[in-house]
Amino acid sequence: MRTLVLNAGYEPLAVVSYRRALVLVLNEKATVLSESDDVIRTVSDSYQRPAVIILNRYIRPPAPRVRTASRLAVLRRDRYECAYCGQHAETIDHIVPRSQGGPSDWFNLVACCSRCNHRKGNKSLNQLGWTLSFTPGPPTQQYRWLKDFDRPAVEWQPYLGYWEKTR
Repeated sequence: MRTLVLNAGYEPLAVVSYRRALVLVLNEKATVLSESDDVIRTVSDSYQRPAVIILNRYIRPPAPRVRTASRLAVLRRDRYECAYCGQHAETIDHIVPRSQGGPSDWFNLVACCSRCNHRKGNKSLNQLGWTLSFTPGPPTQQYRWLKDFDRPAVEWQPYLGYWEKTR
């Protein structure tokens, strides 16, 4: 049960638990823009679960951090699609194998299915005659810091669309 937090300028800021969102609303630091059908019951009251809230005051967004490439981050960047065949990817592959001096960075790691990873083995793309469908690199700034954005809730769509149009 996640809640999208928008900055005062309607830009996505974070995804928090519904409890944290409710605390922000009850302390009058945020306003509810969209509610879900779920009801939260306390000892003395009941509330609709907030799906989207907006902060009452603008806060400076966190500075983008340069993250190191991890298995999960590479899979998310490539949307769990194999860079070689387009099937569902469950592992990562070094384009230039580590044994040939390939680094473990954003430019040399891609998501890969088990079949292609096994077929590629310790060979380079030139040896196999394979090509990549895209040029790997670090994730884009957009939504990079938004946790759980790869599974956005239905209630978030109007607000994410608004932010996309204003950029």
